[in-house]
Amino acid sequence: MRVLVVEDEQRLALAIKLGLEVEGFTVDIVHDGVSGLARAIDHSYDVIILDIMLPGLNGYRVCSRLRAAGSDAGILMLTAKDGEWDEAEALDTGADDYLSKPFSFVVLVARLKALARRIGSRAPRRTVLGDLVVDSAARTCTRAGAPIALTPREFALLDHLARRAGEAVSKRDLLEEVWDSGPDSDPNTVEVHISSLRRKIDAPFGRSAVQTVRGSGYRLAADGG
Repeated sequence: MRVLVVEDEQRLALAIKLGLEVEGFTVDIVHDGVSGLARAIDHSYDVIILDIMLPGLNGYRVCSRLRAAGSDAGILMLTAKDGEWDEAEALDTGADDYLSKPFSFVVLVARLKALARRIGSRAPRRTVLGDLVVDSAARTCTRAGAPIALTPREFALLDHLARRAGEAVSKRDLLEEVWDSGPDSDPNTVEVHISSLRRKIDAPFGRSAVQTVRGSGYRLAADGG
């Protein structure tokens, strides 16, 4: 998942970035509203963590301008303010969620994952990666035009990796999202299904799209040739 953090407290922004990267997120940070707006318009992000009290443009104005520009990224407002009026204004300007400082990092990660699932449900349902096509709605997969038969679990795994193409996705995330499993689940389950995917979507076509990222998990490469 690609995340943009717009936060003027530089130490906090860096701490969020480092923590989320450990969780497998790809994170950029900027420290003012004008830069945040420009960055969010010029680049594609799944979720934007947006502080309200920003120099240049406050978070409310950044959020409303992003929505006016057609951005469908998930927006989580992060602020030192607290109270129902601040929360209401954040949601009224187009934010999807709201979290007050100080906050629990565990809660932040949980909110981001929940937000990503909601955003994913309204995202395009067909992912094209070179000659690999994953159709989430039809639950079909083709490579170079040839249909590939996958089990329901294999398809769910491929679909999740395709939605986060180019990112390193940890085994823990895959267990939680694809198997809906707890922290004590066996990570070997993921390895077995990854091996099966490689035999079906890569090996017969001379590709290596399903890549192991040492210490991080797995990544579905946009160009698996």
